[in-house]
Amino acid sequence: MAQTDTFKDSDDAQTGVRQVLWMLWADKWASAAAVFLIIIFLCALFGPYFLEEITSKPNLRGRNSPPFDLSRGWMFALGGDQLGRPLLARIIVAAQNTMMVAAGAVVASLVLGSALGLIAGYARGLAAQIIPRLADVIMSFPSLLLAVIVLYMLEPAVGNLIIVLAITRIPIYLRTTRAEVLEIRERMFVQAAQVMGASSRRIVFRHILPVVLPTLLTIATLDFAFVMLAESSLSFLGIGIQPPEITWGLMVAQGRPYLTTAWWLSFWPGLVIILTTLSLNLLSNWLRVVLDPEQRWRLELKGRKNG
Repeated sequence: MAQTDTFKDSDDAQTGVRQVLWMLWADKWASAAAVFLIIIFLCALFGPYFLEEITSKPNLRGRNSPPFDLSRGWMFALGGDQLGRPLLARIIVAAQNTMMVAAGAVVASLVLGSALGLIAGYARGLAAQIIPRLADVIMSFPSLLLAVIVLYMLEPAVGNLIIVLAITRIPIYLRTTRAEVLEIRERMFVQAAQVMGASSRRIVFRHILPVVLPTLLTIATLDFAFVMLAESSLSFLGIGIQPPEITWGLMVAQGRPYLTTAWWLSFWPGLVIILTTLSLNLLSNWLRVVLDPEQRWRLELKGRKNG
């Protein structure tokens, strides 16, 4: 009997995954965005292990090499930088730091912000009054200005950058979670759980959090793009990650003095930033539709036809 239930759960999981893939395939723009983001993720994961040595060796003979010149090898397909290093390899290696900062800041702000929001929304004591004021204090400072001030005083390392960007994004998740919880805690199923003697922890994590989580994931997808742009902006201003480390924003900044003579130094990393941000926005729109039962049926219908 237990084995039968296990097989049934496995079949249900496979059916669910297959249906999600069908719905993704039904939205061609979201499918293209997912493929592009998978490529970026693989570059961030494996790129430095294979290409870091190439990106650290200057070659003055290939200084500011123009793009699409394959005489020096396929790594120079996008051209060479001011020290003769291949731009394609540097973009692939830079994906790791860029994605690491964005993912770390989003995950940290999501966990802390949603936890504080759950407390502020479900509790009725002093915490429900103090926590929202904390979000108001953080939001009273422009996020980039706060990051500039803090990073000017601290060392511009990856860890500090993640902490600063995470702090600036906490209010987004805190206020969203609190607003959702304030509405959900008055619903009938929560009141029924309270009457049956369920603990507050069980009600919050078993009944309320699953309802709030889809909204938080949609916001996190959009916020990933914002944090990535913020990191690129800080690196462009010279207070983000410093050489010999590299990010896409730092590559754009390093190519700025050569815009009139070697435009490709800033163009290609800037284009990757734009495409990654666009892909995240497209995937976020698809995720919003999938998580909304009133709109999901359209994608399910297209998915069944494609399947």
